[in-house]
Amino acid sequence: MALQPLSALPETPLTIKRALLSVADKTGIEQLAKTLHENGIEIISTGGTAAVIRKAGIPVKDVNELTGFPECLDGRVKTLHPKVHGGILARTSHKPDNDEINKLDITPIELVVVNLYPFKKTVKNEEVTPAIATENIDIGGPTMIRAAAKNFAHVCALTNPNQYKDFSEELTGSNAISFKTRRRLAREAFEHTADYDAAISDYFARIDDVELLEQLSVSLKKSGDLRYGENPHQRAGVYGKQTDYIDCFHGKELSYNNYLDIDSALHLIADFKGDDPTAAIFKHTVPCGVATGNSLNEAYQRAFKTDTVSPFGGIVILNKSLDLETAKSIDSIFTEIILAPEYEEGVAEFLMEKKNRRLIKILKLPENKDQFRVRSIIGGALYQEADHVTVTAKDLKVVTHRQPNEDELADLLFSWKIVKHVKSNGIVYGKDRATCGIGTGQTSRVESSVIAVRKAMNAELSLKGSVIASDAFFPFADGVIAAAQSGATAVIQPGGSVRDEEVIDAANKYDMAMVFTGIRHFKH
Repeated sequence: MALQPLSALPETPLTIKRALLSVADKTGIEQLAKTLHENGIEIISTGGTAAVIRKAGIPVKDVNELTGFPECLDGRVKTLHPKVHGGILARTSHKPDNDEINKLDITPIELVVVNLYPFKKTVKNEEVTPAIATENIDIGGPTMIRAAAKNFAHVCALTNPNQYKDFSEELTGSNAISFKTRRRLAREAFEHTADYDAAISDYFARIDDVELLEQLSVSLKKSGDLRYGENPHQRAGVYGKQTDYIDCFHGKELSYNNYLDIDSALHLIADFKGDDPTAAIFKHTVPCGVATGNSLNEAYQRAFKTDTVSPFGGIVILNKSLDLETAKSIDSIFTEIILAPEYEEGVAEFLMEKKNRRLIKILKLPENKDQFRVRSIIGGALYQEADHVTVTAKDLKVVTHRQPNEDELADLLFSWKIVKHVKSNGIVYGKDRATCGIGTGQTSRVESSVIAVRKAMNAELSLKGSVIASDAFFPFADGVIAAAQSGATAVIQPGGSVRDEEVIDAANKYDMAMVFTGIRHFKH
């Protein structure tokens, strides 16, 4: 039978006479039920929800009284019945629907209050079995939510305890909810079920060890509105659970560009987790100085020397608890954001003297299990495994006559960690586990190398005895020759060029040590 749509949706306030409440998260449900009862609304409920409402002394009808059919299959089937869904889906402004439900003895339900089994929480436990996980897949709940949201012209849907307060305030005194409110709640209801379905799909992809999903579902709840995007004329918001990773406990709200910088900084410092004191300075998502030292202050001072101009208005991230000496060094120039895992006594108070500075505590760092990255493009998105590969000394292949000495090897591995986080074409000069010059984002590798050398010269840093890291292979020998002439004594690169022999010969000519990683770190 063909669907006969209404010519127009009735945009009038909806008087609520009957409500169905069935929730997994029972936060606030007693107060909501009390409000409904005080406004003369009949309450129908299921299982545990009905028990909570009844215990509070509020009259409630069990759903099996409505359906005339008992709950069965260990509660798997409770609400999947025509007397429930007919009551939710009936278009009560439509005479044929009214005639039909009267004939079938179905009474309209104007309010549906449902939230779902805690599937996400259940599968967070890495030891959960598929049997337990699948029992936490709600069936009746999403069906009722979608039915109520579809019929928002005649039904109101509540899917989150955070909605109860505003709903109750609008309801009280009139027993009616506006069309605009119902439409907004319908949108939120569909977002709720979409997020739920995405979580289930992701879980099955994980246990089936699917390499690439056939259907990419991204469902993230908005965590905040932003003043604007990259520029003031662009609207923007932030989505997800940033508060799992960072706590911005002082300063203005973070901006769109702040979040991008923070994301880049967190991924770099994660590669130095557990290492000696390390400081990194970022500007526009790119490191402009990174160093490791015997103390955090030494690390910061050495990182800053790489480029004393770019750090103004930038961000600083540290892998150790921030002490007062280091804080005073950072405070010597305008630094917009500081991130540290801890702040020693009195340090936060000292830094809070500048009201506009953001202070952030790092709660946790990105891990290798954060497997995939999504990036929007015209017409869709790109989806790839995160670049979390690291190399150790045993992974390196020495391709020159001369082996790197112990100091060179330490600097090669240090510089390789940095170049991974530099935009392509990326070049990093490093010495004594500190950056000397960084060349980033150029259309040729030689140009990036020229910029890196110029930055070292501007900072009056000698490149004699330094090493050079390249995020991709050197296509010609000129880059290696220029590095040797600048004072570099060792090179780390992926290898794989058709001219590798020519490049190796150049390194041998200048008595350089060269190692291949076999790994490329392009970052666009």
